[in-house]
Amino acid sequence: MALSLPRRVHRVLLGLGALVAVASSGLPVLSAQAAAQGPCDLYAAGGTPCVAAHSTTRALYGSYTGALYQVLRASDNATRDVAPLSAGGVANAAAQDAFCAGSSCVISVVYDQSGRGNHLTPAPPGDFSGPAAGGYDNPANAIAAPVSVGGRSAYGIFVTPGTGYRDNSTNGIATGDRPEGMYAILDGTHHNSGCCFDYGNAETNARNNGNGTMEALYFGTSTSWGYGSGNGPWIMADMENGLFSGVNQRYNANDPSISHRFLTATLKGEPNHWAIRGGNAQSGGLSTFYDGVRPNAAGYNPMKKEGAIVLGIGGDNSISAAGTFYEGAMTSGYPSSATENAVQANIVAAGYATRSVAGPFTAGARISLQATTGCCATEYLRSSASSDDVRIARVTASSPAAEKADATWIVRPGLADSSCVSLESAKASGRYLRHYDYRIRLEANDGSSVFGRDATFCPTAGNSGQGYSLRSSNYTTRYLRHYDHAVYIASNGGSGSWNAAAHWADDSSWLAVGPWS
Repeated sequence: MALSLPRRVHRVLLGLGALVAVASSGLPVLSAQAAAQGPCDLYAAGGTPCVAAHSTTRALYGSYTGALYQVLRASDNATRDVAPLSAGGVANAAAQDAFCAGSSCVISVVYDQSGRGNHLTPAPPGDFSGPAAGGYDNPANAIAAPVSVGGRSAYGIFVTPGTGYRDNSTNGIATGDRPEGMYAILDGTHHNSGCCFDYGNAETNARNNGNGTMEALYFGTSTSWGYGSGNGPWIMADMENGLFSGVNQRYNANDPSISHRFLTATLKGEPNHWAIRGGNAQSGGLSTFYDGVRPNAAGYNPMKKEGAIVLGIGGDNSISAAGTFYEGAMTSGYPSSATENAVQANIVAAGYATRSVAGPFTAGARISLQATTGCCATEYLRSSASSDDVRIARVTASSPAAEKADATWIVRPGLADSSCVSLESAKASGRYLRHYDYRIRLEANDGSSVFGRDATFCPTAGNSGQGYSLRSSNYTTRYLRHYDHAVYIASNGGSGSWNAAAHWADDSSWLAVGPWS
């Protein structure tokens, strides 16, 4: 199923340059290649069919073969739909990799697999204007959330502040006080306290239309409206003007902090009754964190849901949140716990696991990073003997030992994310590559969380098709790039000379070679 982007949103993007249930249930076992059943088959069997089904990682119906999502290539604004490898299977990530090689891609459409046309595209302006052309929100970097599903490669949707998706004109989504349910698979380690990393039902005009006009899953550490036990993150319900963990407007001691690497979150609501549940998407079942009447605050009983769908943002287009979304669906009707338990078993059987482009970037390895751009193929990433500056410079077999040591790095687990890496100087113990004001510097680790994030890079396949690229952990559209011999974290186009699109793919691709020292 190949569907084109709505014309207005497409113009905006061009302006950017841009199964199985538990074995004891007797249901068939999921194959990673072709599921006998998907989550939406199970919801339908429970009498609460999916009316929206979104995933960039796999099909959510056992028979689904259509497009999961669309990527937009920066170099020529071409698009490509990505479908599952087989009916009910995992996304064909190799097709995306081949299409985006030598350039960069964003996720321009997340298709609705339910057949109702509830596709998600970059969100239009609301009370909080988006950062993209015309006030639209940014689309997600297409390779920022690599993942493995059933042993096969796929990509999730990596949301940073300013990124968000929406559909304000939907078909079949609950309105008013009608019953509905929803689930999402998230990265429980990627979150912040900004408003609001949501997936679910929201206002149809991207405005705050008052209490009870939303019903969406929220995940994060915000305490501005409500919270659970511990320091978070928490699964809560965004019902507009309130993030609710239970009946009380502020606090529910039974809503725990939960941070599984792969996290299942569910929310469901019907007249004066709602529930939130959660669990580990890799093992075990779901726990119930709240199941009871609507919050004891005015405006939430009855609900006044409007039926739009948001992902990564608040109902009023609040765009300060961070998180990672892999799959999710919304239902017509209030799902039973038995149905949700079967969906959770399907998710566990799907086999979500972390994936990184490790190659030579293994903890403790010593490497040197060689430039791949034609002008500079004999130059290496090198620290300076007299300052904190980092540049590319020529190194040869006859170079002094000190210069060879300056161009040698020890791979360490990422200071902010152990699935990524930090690069420690082989010459100056305790000093790491980190970005500061976009420049790459060599500085001593001060132990702060800011330093850790600035010094963490995630290896990916080379943007030019050769070698490796190193994506900034906290500025996920920026990669380690040399420009005029200096080294930066740089995006493919944008203000600042180091973001020039010309030669970006080559300049941001490196050969990880044997160490000079």
